[in-house]
Amino acid sequence: MADPIRPEDVEALVARFDASHCAELHIRFDGFELHLSTDGTASPTIQHSATPARAGAAASPPPAAALPPVAGTTTTPPPVAPGADDLDGLEIVRAPYLGTFYRAPKPGDPVYVEIGAQVTADSDLCLVEVMKLFTAVRAGVAGRVAKVLATDGAMVEAGQPLFAIDPKG
Repeated sequence: MADPIRPEDVEALVARFDASHCAELHIRFDGFELHLSTDGTASPTIQHSATPARAGAAASPPPAAALPPVAGTTTTPPPVAPGADDLDGLEIVRAPYLGTFYRAPKPGDPVYVEIGAQVTADSDLCLVEVMKLFTAVRAGVAGRVAKVLATDGAMVEAGQPLFAIDPKG
């Protein structure tokens, strides 16, 4: 059974959202729903139903193939960090939403990809986790991994650059 969502988890997520440049965040997880927005006309809501967690649900990441995309998150991607000149001609893979960036499937495992690795559009590059929901981030383009633009274990914002892929590589 999945661990219950604790108030301190929600408080931490709201604090990180407030500190980010995200415009909106919408999460649904095991009967829990959270919608945050910086739009003054929207009314942020937090709902938690008594729906039990799915039988057999685990706190560890599910296989990457079983991870659905997270819908409802809308942001304007932040600008690429200084030194972006050396990213010309590279495809940027961005974070799908606010969360924690992990280069490996679990602690102690090898990272998904190293700099110089050849990838296909369907290659998993990393995981982004929010409230124990892990989402695999795929390359989206074939090529060679030219740069890793985020730090393993760090909080990333929606739209933040994670990897640079050289499609000619």
